[in-house]
Amino acid sequence: MKYKLLIIFLLVGFYAVGQNSVNPEPEKTTPTVHNAYASTNKAKAQVKVAHPYDWYFDQKVEEYEERMKAKAKEYKKLAKLIEKPQYSDPAYFGHKHKPKKRPPGKRKYCDECGMVH
Repeated sequence: MKYKLLIIFLLVGFYAVGQNSVNPEPEKTTPTVHNAYASTNKAKAQVKVAHPYDWYFDQKVEEYEERMKAKAKEYKKLAKLIEKPQYSDPAYFGHKHKPKKRPPGKRKYCDECGMVH
């Protein structure tokens, strides 16, 4: 009984392996060519409908591009502003205009920068 089951299992196994073997000569198929300009009643009846998700996605992409352009414009404006001596020259140190250098006896405390000058 054991040998009969073993033989059956081996035969079924070999049969299954034989089904998966690769055919050395593949079937020759002719490629189908679809003419995009062919006029058929079926082609005229099918109208491409834009899905609301596509429209919503396109709208969000446009909004994103507008925000990025606005941010780029803002960064250019800030870069131009930083080039001013008020921000690049250390002598200004928080002042809009360069503070005066007074004689040692007449110096005043500056509330803006917390220094005496």
